[in-house]
Amino acid sequence: MLFILSVIIAVIAFIGWRAAARKVKQGNSSFRSLATVSVFVFAFFSIVTLSQFFTQIPAGHVGVVDFFGIVSDRTLPPGINTVNPLARVHEFSVQTREHKESMEVLSREGLTIGLEISVLYRLNPDSAARVYQTIAGGDYETIVLIPQFRSISRAVTASFQASALYSTERERLGMAVQEELARTIAPRGVIVETTPLRNVALPTQLTEAIEQKQRADQEAQRMEFILLKERQEADRKRIEAKGIADFQTIVAAGISEQLLRWKGIEATEKIAQSPNTKVVIVGAGRDGLPIILDTK
Repeated sequence: MLFILSVIIAVIAFIGWRAAARKVKQGNSSFRSLATVSVFVFAFFSIVTLSQFFTQIPAGHVGVVDFFGIVSDRTLPPGINTVNPLARVHEFSVQTREHKESMEVLSREGLTIGLEISVLYRLNPDSAARVYQTIAGGDYETIVLIPQFRSISRAVTASFQASALYSTERERLGMAVQEELARTIAPRGVIVETTPLRNVALPTQLTEAIEQKQRADQEAQRMEFILLKERQEADRKRIEAKGIADFQTIVAAGISEQLLRWKGIEATEKIAQSPNTKVVIVGAGRDGLPIILDTK
């Protein structure tokens, strides 16, 4: 290890410097250069030795301390941390990552569906030490996440009908995969943020059948709208005709023969008083009303 090696070299350099310094004091100047070199070597490896008591964890990572097989439950946060120089520090990323999958899965009816789905995940910082201890090499993505993601995606899709995935059921499929995956791998120290569904490729025949059904439904809705409009127009005309008939009934009930004769007399008086030239034949009209002839 670097710490042990630097300590040994620093000790040797210190011993060499002491020995060379004694020779110089005894008047042997040939050891002066050796003493100088020994001082520089001692200072350099002393700094290297001291640096082993500190470690830097990058942003978005945590450190797991392994001291000869004894793993500390306390993870090191980002920044500079003091550590045992004989211990090894393993860095784990806690940043959000994405894994994409394109697979062929079966629906409830047994139809083959092309599924493109992603998972956004990250390591739980508090579980980094447990992941290091329980998962080979700490490779939780390959060993835990990806196999479970594939298996759950197939299992969840098998509970949906293919025709339902053509519409709003896609969002519910993504949510179901996310919930089941999070429940399965959360105990292993992995946090699932979301599982966005990128694409669902249905069989061509099924897609055409669904589109034809949708077109037929739209045409039926359009015809229902037209029929409703025509019924409303017929009702309007019926109400209008009834109003006209009621008006005529009321008017006819209020007009009598005596009223018409009286209106005719009033009209004759007004015409007779008019300055226009006319010929009035009294009593020649129907019901005894005069006939008025204009001479113009």
